[in-house]
Amino acid sequence: MSTSYDDLRRSHQAELATILPGQVQRLDWSTEQLNTEREDRLRRLVAVAKTKSRWHSERLRTVELESITARDLSELPVMTKDDLMAHFDEIVTDRRVTLARAEAHLAALTTGDAYLDGEYHVVASGGSSGRRGVFVWGWEPWTLGGAVRIRQVVRDQSRCGEQPGVAVSAAVAAEVSSHMTSAFANTFSGSLAHRFPITLPIEEIVSGLNRVQPGLLYAYSSALALLLREVDAGRLRIRPNRVIATAEPLLPEIRAAITTSWGARVANLWGTSEGATTAMGCFAADGMHVSYDNLIIEPVDQHGSPVAPDERSTKLYLTNLINPVLPLIRYEITDEVTVLPEPCPCGSNMPRVADIQGRHDDTFDYSGVHVHPHVFRSPLGREPSVIEYQVHQTLSGATILIRCTGAPDLDRLRTRIAEGLQRAGVDGGTVDLQIVESIPRQSSGKLKRFVPLDASRRGA
Repeated sequence: MSTSYDDLRRSHQAELATILPGQVQRLDWSTEQLNTEREDRLRRLVAVAKTKSRWHSERLRTVELESITARDLSELPVMTKDDLMAHFDEIVTDRRVTLARAEAHLAALTTGDAYLDGEYHVVASGGSSGRRGVFVWGWEPWTLGGAVRIRQVVRDQSRCGEQPGVAVSAAVAAEVSSHMTSAFANTFSGSLAHRFPITLPIEEIVSGLNRVQPGLLYAYSSALALLLREVDAGRLRIRPNRVIATAEPLLPEIRAAITTSWGARVANLWGTSEGATTAMGCFAADGMHVSYDNLIIEPVDQHGSPVAPDERSTKLYLTNLINPVLPLIRYEITDEVTVLPEPCPCGSNMPRVADIQGRHDDTFDYSGVHVHPHVFRSPLGREPSVIEYQVHQTLSGATILIRCTGAPDLDRLRTRIAEGLQRAGVDGGTVDLQIVESIPRQSSGKLKRFVPLDASRRGA
């Protein structure tokens, strides 16, 4: 007889509670301890991939298992999303977990959560980089991912003299568990946790938050912008003491507004379908601590060469050390990341990265002239009446959908953006601003802020 979902979920929660104290302690490990742990995990991962994955066995045939270190990864070829989706059945180390079965499992997740074969979680990327990705997580890695998601919160609560785990929490994010943020919330949320799908009308979200009065609030960055407008309007009356921004870039103006409106301690969570909680803020400073014990990230430029600390990468290569069922070794992700060389005031030796401000895929290409999203983000972020926006590239500029309160100065905004395009090298760029009632979101519930023009229409 198969075990019920609720029984599986309770088992997962019990295991998380068991390992959580040790995971919190890791945040204060020495650099030597952290390096030893991840080198051990790297060797175990490569051993499994080399012996049980048909695709990796060829790719890793020259690797010496006993001596491989993180520094040796640069000698291996890069793994792309196209590789993953084209060779999924050859990459996984459990032959039962085929792409067809994973896709069927995802298709059945219309609401709620479910385990595949009573063991695995399957999630999909939002497809913001063009092609959708499918990722399967094993039982123990899923437990670790859940622990890493909350260990910084527990550490900060303890340091502030609070009792961890007793605060009411709320999440404003995706509804369907095919997405990482929602899936973790479904598996590990307890009786004090409340979830509000981002697709609900804002009035319902505000009403629900007013009812539960969360002390800990998780939300997409774009959702936080909406909620802060509701605070200013007097409709949202909550005072969370910690806010965690997830899934989307936490823009500086939103971080500042959270502090001003709520006086809350703020942390950014950089989550990926490939690495789960890839990095997590510590509430003591801007930026986020990389999950250094669980993964390896290599920030690189557009040519794949390493970038220096304090230099923003074009993309990165991620090696997931804890999920051998789907070995991701030097897997390419187009997030732009900047390593912070300074030590964190919280005292942790986990390396830090700056808040993620975008993806390389957000960059617009105008016949060889590359325009960074900051050209649009900066003036739009400074306009106080703009709640949220979506920028669609056109042949000669952009069409920008805007949700707003009050009456923004559209002429001033249009001029600022056009001047930014001019400085970036786009001559005569035209900017069309359209005020709308709502902006469609992706199936994940995320707001895709920057929509590039199809390459065929650019004449590429």
